[in-house]
Amino acid sequence: MDTTGTLDEALARLHACGPERLGRLTNHAPMAVEALVARGQARSVHRWLDLYARKLEEFPSGVAPVTAANWRSALGDPSRAADWIRFFERELAEHPWREVLAAWWPRLLPGMYGGSTHPVIRVGHAVRTLLSGEITEPRLRELAHGLGYWAARHRPVATPAPLPGAAKAAAALDTVPRIAQQDGGFPARLDRVRALPVWAAGVTEPRDAYRHLTELVRAATHRYATHGHGEETMLVHAATAPNAVLRTLPALPQSLWPSSLLAAWTASAAVTAMYAPAAPVTYTPPGTFTPEEVVERALAHGDEHVIKLTDTALDVGDEPALPAALRSMELSVPLG
Repeated sequence: MDTTGTLDEALARLHACGPERLGRLTNHAPMAVEALVARGQARSVHRWLDLYARKLEEFPSGVAPVTAANWRSALGDPSRAADWIRFFERELAEHPWREVLAAWWPRLLPGMYGGSTHPVIRVGHAVRTLLSGEITEPRLRELAHGLGYWAARHRPVATPAPLPGAAKAAAALDTVPRIAQQDGGFPARLDRVRALPVWAAGVTEPRDAYRHLTELVRAATHRYATHGHGEETMLVHAATAPNAVLRTLPALPQSLWPSSLLAAWTASAAVTAMYAPAAPVTYTPPGTFTPEEVVERALAHGDEHVIKLTDTALDVGDEPALPAALRSMELSVPLG
C-alpha cells in the first residue's frame, strides 16, 4: 500500500502525540494520513500534517501500568489512556497482532460508543494497513494506540428497546426516530437513545454478517448526501464507524462477525437518532468527478472528517457514494 515509507514516517511523528486534545476532542491525524496514503496521496501527507499540527497535543502522562490482573478497573478511564497504550505496545511486542486483536475485540466491542466511535475507527484504519501492507513497528504501534484509546474511552450502552425495523439497511435507517432533545454533546445525546429499530438481529452466519455490514456501510454513506446537514461532522460516523468494523472483520475469527454486525448497527443507528435532521434535502452534486478527482478535492479541502468519509465512499464504490463525499465538502469548514 505504501512503498515510499511516508506512512511509517507520519505515524512515528504522530505517536509522540496523544489520542485527544482539550480532554475530549479526538486526534484524527493517524486516521486521515492512513486514508490519504491508501488513496494515493502519500506525497501530500506531511504538508497536510503541518496544517493539522495545531490540533495535536503531547502524549499524556501515565498513572500506573495496566496489567493482565488489573485491566478491568482501568477500562473506560480516559485518564489511563497512556497506560492502556503502553499495555498494548507490550502485548503486540510479545504476541502476533491478530492474536491480540482477537482476544480484545469482544472485550472492547460493547464499548465502541465511547469517544464518539473514534477509537474503533482508528483501529479499523490500523488493521487495514496491517492487512494490506508490510508489518512494521510504526504500524503495530498504531494498532496499540488505537486499541489503547478504545480501552480508555470504553463506554457501553444499555440495550435499546426494540422498535419495528425493515428488511433493508437503508429503510431501517429511515425508521430510526430522532431523539426529542437535540442539544448537548455526544455522551449526553447517547444517553437519550433508548429505543432503536431492529435490523439484522437474527443474523448468525459469518458470511451473512459480512454481507449485511457491507449493506449498512453503503446505506449510511448514501444517506449522508441527503441528511448530512443535520450535523455535518457527527453524521459522518454513521458510515465510518461501521466501515471500521467491516475493515476489521477479515482479521478476526468469523465467530465474532455476527456480534460485530450488531454493535455496528447500534452505533450507526444511534448516531442517526442523535443528529439526523427533521427532513432530508435533495442534493445535486456540483458536477461529475472520477474517484481520483474526489480524493484530490477532499485533500484540497483538508477537513479530517471529509477525508475519512471520502475514503469510505471509495470503499463503497458505487455511483451514489461519491456525492456523499462532495456533500461533506460543501457542509464542512476547510482546514486552513
